[in-house]
Amino acid sequence: MSEALKIIQDPTLTYRQQLVSLARLGESTDQSLRYSDAYYEAKRRGALCDLNEGVMPYRPRYICPDYDLLFQKGCEFLQLSPPQDLLEALNALEIFYCHVPSITTYPVYLGDLDRLLEPFVLREDRAFAKKALRLFLRSIDRILTDSFVHADIGPEETVTGRLLLELTEEMQLAVPNLTLRYDPDVTPEDFALACIGCMLKTAKPSFANHRMFVREWGEKYAIASCYNELMIGGGGYTLPRMRLYECSLDAKNPEDFIENELPKYIDLQLEYMDKRVRFIVGESNFFKTNFLVTEGFVRRENFIGMFGVVGLAECCNHLLGIADVKKGFGMDPEATALGVRIMKAIESRVAAHTAPYCEAFGHHYRLHAQVGIETDGMDDSPGTRIPIGAEPAMLEQLQVNEQFHPFFPTGTGDIFRFEETWVKTPAAILPIIKGSFSRGLRYFSGYLDNNDVVRVTGYLVKKSEIEKLRRKQQSLNQVTLFGMGAQDGGHALDRRIQRHDECPGE
Repeated sequence: MSEALKIIQDPTLTYRQQLVSLARLGESTDQSLRYSDAYYEAKRRGALCDLNEGVMPYRPRYICPDYDLLFQKGCEFLQLSPPQDLLEALNALEIFYCHVPSITTYPVYLGDLDRLLEPFVLREDRAFAKKALRLFLRSIDRILTDSFVHADIGPEETVTGRLLLELTEEMQLAVPNLTLRYDPDVTPEDFALACIGCMLKTAKPSFANHRMFVREWGEKYAIASCYNELMIGGGGYTLPRMRLYECSLDAKNPEDFIENELPKYIDLQLEYMDKRVRFIVGESNFFKTNFLVTEGFVRRENFIGMFGVVGLAECCNHLLGIADVKKGFGMDPEATALGVRIMKAIESRVAAHTAPYCEAFGHHYRLHAQVGIETDGMDDSPGTRIPIGAEPAMLEQLQVNEQFHPFFPTGTGDIFRFEETWVKTPAAILPIIKGSFSRGLRYFSGYLDNNDVVRVTGYLVKKSEIEKLRRKQQSLNQVTLFGMGAQDGGHALDRRIQRHDECPGE
């Protein structure tokens, strides 16, 4: 009971946050789903991590409903008819969101909001539409109080997209997260520049390489949670992760790691994923009784297992005996090349595995560059990122990033912290994004150094809310605690400031 008592006596937790914490505590106590002794030993050593998914899964980790169906046919379970005007559309979404589960207890995907709402917005007076959208965004921020809640816009420009950008700048909210699906052949340049201006001032939207995602997923893909790519009408069953630095500690050298240690840990993580997926599908009731499934908003075959990795930089530096991170992965060509070799080995072994209940993906899992958690500290940089404090200038950093992003169809991204000068010249950033996307970059995020709303490892927090937590006050956004931990343990908000004079010839 000591853990439960600690939760209910924590003055920084709201009632809802206490409820979620107590539920997770209960979810982690059952022992019905068992793994091999080797898996538990790897988890104990910190080489493998289940990302707090709980021992007894009763829903997939991430769910991406097909909101088009809600607008086309309504929802019988929630007694919703197809909306006929903007107010009905927003009301239907607000009700529906409250019944979409995930690992966070909140929906991680709110839909392609501009495309969904555009027909309704165009029928209304512009001022009225903006006021209605303002109230809608306020409701999301106050009710879905988690920065893993995510919405998408683009690639086309819409009136609704413009209004959402205006409101995002005006309201300065950390929820919802937002992504522009960017295609230079489809997205008008002035709209892309407006998105960059908004990104600098509010840390959103991020830019997603639409062409790359369409090649890998088709047109109906979603950006959810931090930067996770999943299929609309599906989602992600599970996301465990290999902590590559810890996996490398027993290796004699890089060859021993790639040939002996790495396959062992890959197979243990695949064992975990297979058993968890089979339990969610076969033992839990989600795919048997939940209205999202029975009414067709999601289909089981559109779900996938996400094979996560973290700490590639520290793994490579350790294997090569590099103590100074400023001379290692991302800066040293040998360390970066070793990272590519390791990722190719992981990709090949995961691709050779036959995964259960992943029909839409040829019965295979896909790789994910996991963003890290608040307890990682400095030993495991998110995914394949260059460690904070060791980053080169932006153009050099992007050249490293471009080598690794293609490995991760279910998500990866990098974050750039800009000085104030850039807000006057957003046009200088667009060619950088466009060129990097053409060379394989998947996802680009940025924000101004002096913002209150900032991007931590993939999610958004307010620096002012972190300071409230430090004063033992409550924060409505339940990921503010994660942001404070990521800053204290991994200096997540201290990434290199990108100076305008370091990017000549933009």
